[in-house]
Amino acid sequence: MFDVTGIKEAVLRGDYSQLFFLFIGLFFFILTLAVAVYVYTSLAMMAIAKKAKHRHPGLVWIPVVGQYLVTSQIAKMPWWPILLLFGIFIPFIGGLSAIVLCVFSTIWMWKTFEAVKKPGWWALLNFIPLIGTLVFLVLLGIAAWGKK
Repeated sequence: MFDVTGIKEAVLRGDYSQLFFLFIGLFFFILTLAVAVYVYTSLAMMAIAKKAKHRHPGLVWIPVVGQYLVTSQIAKMPWWPILLLFGIFIPFIGGLSAIVLCVFSTIWMWKTFEAVKKPGWWALLNFIPLIGTLVFLVLLGIAAWGKK
């Protein structure tokens, strides 16, 4: 287990090097985890796009908007809500833009699951913090590489 008392004593002495390296290590751990999740979801979404007979399944690799583009096209719904990504950075309307984009992306994911003959309600698992997201990632893999 990790011993915090050594760091606590070092900080009290004014030596912040251990704390600095702790945060650097944590940063690289989170960065590695984020890249791994991005690669996994992109591979899974590309497989789902191929199953749904999407013309350009490689679009999912475009950072930030790729998976939105593909799911909106598979769902045969408008793509313009992707522009709400830019609205997130505008003061006062950013929160509303984020909520609307979240609703659209859930609808798109629901219809994408149905396009590959899986239950659409799997898309709702993303709203459950941590455990729901982990289960969603597993179900995403099942939808991508599972039989039938």
